Amino acid sequence: MTVLAREVTFAIGLVTILLGSMWVATGSFPPLVVVESGSMMHEDEGSVGAIDPGDLVLVMNPERVEIVTYVEATEEGNENFGYESHGMAGDVIIYRKNGGSDTPVIHRALLKAVANLSGGWDVPGTPLVNVDSITWTLDYECYYHGGTYDLKIDSWEPPHEGYLTTGDNPDSNGCNIDQLRATNPDASETYIRGNGLKDENGNPVLAVKDEWITGVAANEIPWLGAAKLAISGTSSQVTDSTWRSLGMVVAAIIATPYLMEAITERRKDESD
Repeated sequence: MTVLAREVTFAIGLVTILLGSMWVATGSFPPLVVVESGSMMHEDEGSVGAIDPGDLVLVMNPERVEIVTYVEATEEGNENFGYESHGMAGDVIIYRKNGGSDTPVIHRALLKAVANLSGGWDVPGTPLVNVDSITWTLDYECYYHGGTYDLKIDSWEPPHEGYLTTGDNPDSNGCNIDQLRATNPDASETYIRGNGLKDENGNPVLAVKDEWITGVAANEIPWLGAAKLAISGTSSQVTDSTWRSLGMVVAAIIATPYLMEAITERRKDESD
């Protein structure tokens, strides 16, 4: 076997072991997703700890974890009070819009409507139990025309059990719930089609059913996914800061073997 063939075989084996280990750990395959949009950014140039374009995110199988919503994590006295994921309260989920086949969304779970056996709706993390419609003000500060207000769910009648979701980015979709009917129940069809999220058929996104959730965002690996976006031509939202950080990582990877060889040669010369 030539040196090149041996190196290629070693590299393939290493990647296989790495992916296999992540598959076992997360219960999902693929165990990683590359973030394409800036909808979860907390700062303009991105930040480690938040989910930015070009980041790799480990995806946990939703059957292995209990999803904690924003309202559960911000409600004093709740067993999950204080829980944070990716820089804010509550979990971030990956879901298929209306169960469709287009690119999944990675957004934060705000609250969940759960059917009560008596026919109404419960919202875990709030005092709302067996209500006909859901009205609730979240401890989620939003900015509007120079002022601030807390995000409010207004007279929402869920079409079925499911989660309300939103991105974290305050400059784009932060404070704009993906399921627009939850904050504007009287909105016209024309208005709905200009706001909120839509599926591949142009229909407004509904509350996220459990079966539409493909994963829960776990640990973040910053920057490395930007290379994949560059190859696929979908890197328009990757920040300059991410490109610089990726460049430094690549440079370090390339330089490390040479540094190790230099250190080895130096130690050999000193021992002679």
